[in-house]
Amino acid sequence: MNDRPVIVDRKDHIGIISLNRPDQFNTFNTALATELNRALIELDNDAEIRVVVIRGIGKAFSAGIDVSEYFGKTQREYYEWVSLMERMVHVIAYMKKPVIASAHGFAVANGAGLIAACDLAVVAEGTKIGATAINVGLFCMGPAVPMSRSLGRKRCLEMLLTGDMIDAHTAEQWGLVNKVVPAEKLEEATIGLAQKLAEKSPLALQMGKRAFYGMSDMEYGKALEYSNEVFAALCTTEDAEEGIKAFLEKRKPVWKGR
Repeated sequence: MNDRPVIVDRKDHIGIISLNRPDQFNTFNTALATELNRALIELDNDAEIRVVVIRGIGKAFSAGIDVSEYFGKTQREYYEWVSLMERMVHVIAYMKKPVIASAHGFAVANGAGLIAACDLAVVAEGTKIGATAINVGLFCMGPAVPMSRSLGRKRCLEMLLTGDMIDAHTAEQWGLVNKVVPAEKLEEATIGLAQKLAEKSPLALQMGKRAFYGMSDMEYGKALEYSNEVFAALCTTEDAEEGIKAFLEKRKPVWKGR
């Protein structure tokens, strides 16, 4: 049995990252956080990979941060430690390739933050999601950043301030996840979505994702100007020309990634 905290598989242009601490419900410790970030960057730099999936092995997607690493740190050491735990939020946002969360069981605290940080999320029925740090005298400050981009202010604060768990269908209604499926269909639904993305122009996906995150925090007019500049650059690519020709000729496009 593979005892690495993160396992990476590749198949049909899809990179699959499995969180592999099932006995600890895939909680983030230093090793898992380090390996997750490394795997994300590795797959983003792999020319054969077009889409990345993150899933959890065992009974949970991720139950947050491993509190066994909590004690005995200075303030600076706590800062360095939690920055490592939350680095995946930055990495996913700056990656060229789309990242899909495939969650089941529990997604708690940093696990909820990871779902929110991913570009898309497919979740099994019965999954419980919560920002529960407030229940132990802490606060999900890191997860609040990506969660606040998916949820309305009051819904986000409701989760952060109460620490209550919500079910998968509520998370879908609130905009935290994209799709809820029966547990036995989770892998099929996730890979199906990943394959759908992998069939698109990889260059258009990558430039589009970069543009989306780039414009998100800009002033309205600047965001539109920036997006138009990126669109104009995309129009000059071979993939764009191929896509338009294929549409007019009623055939399937052959992407070159340039």
